[in-house]
Amino acid sequence: MDDAEATWRSWLSGLAPSKRSAAESLRAQFEALGAADAPDWVKSEIDENRPELARFVLLRSLWRGAIDGWASPGALEQVAAARRLLDAGADRDDLVLLARAVAYEAVFAAVDELDSGGDVNVSGVDVGWVVMESGEDGSPTARLLTGLHEDLLTMDPSGRDGAELWR
Repeated sequence: MDDAEATWRSWLSGLAPSKRSAAESLRAQFEALGAADAPDWVKSEIDENRPELARFVLLRSLWRGAIDGWASPGALEQVAAARRLLDAGADRDDLVLLARAVAYEAVFAAVDELDSGGDVNVSGVDVGWVVMESGEDGSPTARLLTGLHEDLLTMDPSGRDGAELWR
């Protein structure tokens, strides 16, 4: 057993049985989703009562769909301007990289705005919003997903923290 696993086992042993079961289930879910640091996510969710699984799923989903989706066969060809560039001899890999980088910036701007909750000082309008986890039945849990923009880059499914977007 390595140090990380020993630390995990030690942490688990200090939990009440119901929380221990929840932690083991969460770890299995994180690992099934490909989280390399599943125990850290679980500890944060259990110890700090943060909706880490919801956060992980949302950010990873944004990467796989909105950002990495541009690498899918035929995705670029759905955009007339990209089709024209390809027909004119543009390198498909470069266009995919451009589309992914632009998508990343758009997603980042959107989650940053969601994180801000509506800055009344800027808009002058007294409204706001939150992003909240929901339960299996769709009802809000009251656990807020905050700081999404802070972790977007680290949710790159390739594990490279988006490094290829700016090469």
